[in-house]
Amino acid sequence: MKSTLGAFLFGNKAQSHLPERVQAAIDKQQHDSEKLIGWVQLLLVTIFASLYAISPSATMSNGIQPVPWALGLYYLFTLKRLMLAYRNALTDGFLTLSVIADIGLLMVLIWSFHIQYMQPASFYLKAPTVMYVFIFIALRSLRFDPRYILIAGGTAALGWLILAGYVIWSEGGQSMITRDYVTYLTSNSILIGAEIDKIIAIVLVTLVLTIAVMRAKRSFIRAVTDEIAARDLSRFVSPEIADRITHADQQIKPGDGEAVSATVMFTDIEGFSSISEKLSPQALATMLNEYFTQTNAIISRFGGVITQFEGDAMLITFNAVTPDADHALNAVRTALAIQELSENRVYSFGGKLKTRCGINTGDIVIGAIGSENRLTFTVHGDNVNIAARLEGMNKQYGSYILATESTVRACGDHADIPNWISRGEVTMRGRETPTRIFGIAPPQLRHAGTTQTTPQQA
Repeated sequence: MKSTLGAFLFGNKAQSHLPERVQAAIDKQQHDSEKLIGWVQLLLVTIFASLYAISPSATMSNGIQPVPWALGLYYLFTLKRLMLAYRNALTDGFLTLSVIADIGLLMVLIWSFHIQYMQPASFYLKAPTVMYVFIFIALRSLRFDPRYILIAGGTAALGWLILAGYVIWSEGGQSMITRDYVTYLTSNSILIGAEIDKIIAIVLVTLVLTIAVMRAKRSFIRAVTDEIAARDLSRFVSPEIADRITHADQQIKPGDGEAVSATVMFTDIEGFSSISEKLSPQALATMLNEYFTQTNAIISRFGGVITQFEGDAMLITFNAVTPDADHALNAVRTALAIQELSENRVYSFGGKLKTRCGINTGDIVIGAIGSENRLTFTVHGDNVNIAARLEGMNKQYGSYILATESTVRACGDHADIPNWISRGEVTMRGRETPTRIFGIAPPQLRHAGTTQTTPQQA
């Protein structure tokens, strides 16, 4: 029981079951909250001091002024804690003691009023400063940790009970007790029920805030966990797809899909099997990371989205996830930029990587496929299959870019697009209708004055 109470009061990472990065995000929020709490408390003590400075006060014959001393002590204490908050040096034990000290110093300040103003002890029971107790309790709700609300509220209830008991115990206290509310308000008499009401109010406010913060804490932990999960998801799939999944109005189910007119591009590394055979797993992973980092930058520059990785191959879409009016043109520009990268980049294994690209434009379906518990967010349809077949056909034609007639037509006539070369009509595996395909002129012919072949001319 003792160890359980100690863990509750001083903390031993009650959320230790949470992933470390989730706990770190929560801890950062807690540290930021302590900074805010420190500034608010500094503002409060400044308000106390200002009100005291402008309020008329009696001076005791011996010259003692307890209120300025109490305010000065609290001011220094608040500054010290604010500095520790900015250094992230506030331990659970120190926080517990500081919360108790907050309420304790406020109670001492209230108690000192009857000395400052040379009145009976019952005088301070009617001081409006008691309302600041609720502010101090509410301040602890800025931090998603209900323990400190309970500690603040419990200390405040106990403190006020001690103050009321001191009044009753002090000389003449018993004779000053009354049951007349009017007498209580118009004199220094004590109304026991009024002090009980204050304690009940403190306890109830504490309990309500504790319950509210406990519920908010659960929501906050879920929100932090979901945010980190969404951030991690964008590392395994494209950020655009991750955003689409996490911001869907309803849970995505198998078969949910949307028909769009888009351009699809498949890429594959030439001779990858031979290259990987000569490399260690670590060297192969390093090479692929380099390759994907470079190509991903190109794809993103032209508005493409990597929808799927398959070993060294990529499925890239344009206008499927994010809007792009020039999707065919940008797909071709991406393929050309990848070819330029292939010509110039030397990778960690000491060689270059040639990339084959197959491009097709048409209607596709983008959405989730799989089972209820295991889904893949991808694109599918006949036009996707055509792009995949084109990528493989580059080996047959000795080329690195092949595109369908629909892609060439959609590109139009642009100066930055090299000459198209008709490869004729081919009947792809699994299809009955022939497909007219085009290639890109080899680099040495692109600026040699050859005539660009259009679908109409071929």
